[in-house]
Amino acid sequence: MNAEEFREFGKATVDYIADYLENIRDRQVLPSVEPGYIRALLPDETPEEPEQWQDVLKDVERVIMPGVTHWHSPQFHAYYPTANSYPAIIGELLSAGIGCVGLNWMASPACTELEVAMMDWLGKLLDLPKEFLNCSDGPGGGVIQGSASESTLLALLAAKDRTVRRIKKERPDWDEGMIKAKLVAYSSDQSNSSVEKAGILGSMTMRLLPADEKCSFRGSTLREAMEKDKKQGLIPCCVIATLGTTGTCAFDHLVELGPICIQNNVWLHVDAAYAGAAFICPEFRHHMAGVEYADSFTFNPHKWLLVNSDCSAMWVKNSNDFVNAFKVDRIYLAHQKQGLAPDFRNWQISLGRRFRSLKLWFVLRLYGASGLRKHIRKQVALAQTFEKLVVADPRFELVLNSCMGLVCFRVKGPDSITKKLHEALSQSHRIYASAATYDGSCMIRFAVCSRFTEEKDILYSWKEICDQTERLISLEQNGHGEILFQKKCIGRMLRIQQSYN
Repeated sequence: MNAEEFREFGKATVDYIADYLENIRDRQVLPSVEPGYIRALLPDETPEEPEQWQDVLKDVERVIMPGVTHWHSPQFHAYYPTANSYPAIIGELLSAGIGCVGLNWMASPACTELEVAMMDWLGKLLDLPKEFLNCSDGPGGGVIQGSASESTLLALLAAKDRTVRRIKKERPDWDEGMIKAKLVAYSSDQSNSSVEKAGILGSMTMRLLPADEKCSFRGSTLREAMEKDKKQGLIPCCVIATLGTTGTCAFDHLVELGPICIQNNVWLHVDAAYAGAAFICPEFRHHMAGVEYADSFTFNPHKWLLVNSDCSAMWVKNSNDFVNAFKVDRIYLAHQKQGLAPDFRNWQISLGRRFRSLKLWFVLRLYGASGLRKHIRKQVALAQTFEKLVVADPRFELVLNSCMGLVCFRVKGPDSITKKLHEALSQSHRIYASAATYDGSCMIRFAVCSRFTEEKDILYSWKEICDQTERLISLEQNGHGEILFQKKCIGRMLRIQQSYN
């Protein structure tokens, strides 16, 4: 493909993406395909001769789109948002076009320099403690990781290395293997699955401690667990707190957890993957009270801040902890400017890194702080609109009050109806919401995810929920519920026709 063909292909693809996103409301949010569907639509082998780009682009609609779950549909309310915006898409395109590998400063100075600046922009926007910023003239700083899962694992590994170094000084007769076998990490049973996985990957016992009645991790619970472990000869090493848990968007009590971590020389990592974006709005910052105790903090601009994946922002108070744990030098990685700027390869798992700060730069400039705050506040307001609909309907109940862009609700009565409602909604393919449990009961998580979501979309989703619930309750009450439901619908239509006559 030459430059002229690239221009044509690129322009056509941009048009396709714009049309897709502008008309995404018209697409069924969940696909209707079965596992293995793509194999029947593709040849068994790579084509011998090159094909025309026009045919390839046509096949995106024929082959790919039938199997896409449309995360940016206004009817997508599952999990949490995955961010998307036109400035971020352009930034991603430019990053791919430049195609540098920022393994150290010299490999592409702009790749490192812009990331340093953008992490300071972002940290100041959240009002993080200055110790976390690259401009603080201290050992702290920010870096873009691929995901909050990576950030959690890196924090755990850095904590492990720091603790081993400390214990070896205190007990020089202990070997490294003995120390590592005694290390323990702590988190809430409401924390993301990636926290448990970090324990597995980091070969460290991970205690998932019970949260309180509001799904929050409390200091008293942590203190009790640590004291019990220390009596058994174990060594507390790392605590992972969550601001905005996956299930209910609950907030752990950093003001209680932080001092306990400091008293016990334990690393405190804060995972604010979803809710952290809301801290750009001053009215939500009370949720991160106590963040000054943290050793590391992460949130995902690629969830709620309109920056396409992957872009997980992570800050550490002392980057030397990362460098000590992860630095591996080779002669081909050395350069004359070493020590004057961070080499982010020493702050992450992989050696290479993409120019991800470009899309963050584009979004921060083209939306501005005011535009980003407007986006967050709008989605919170839409969730509150949905919450009011739930509260006003006697068939439903809130499990917890809405938080950020999430509403957790259930059908009153036995869990079976709520479970069947979730199944019915998934099978109808009109809206997509995810299920979870709280205090032993089944609930439905309704998250405002798409930047295209408007109040009319909330009302559309609510109508679908109500229609499916009415049908299920009728079925539950008598064996002929489906027939009665159909009769009710026919009767309703006749009344509407009569009113027009």
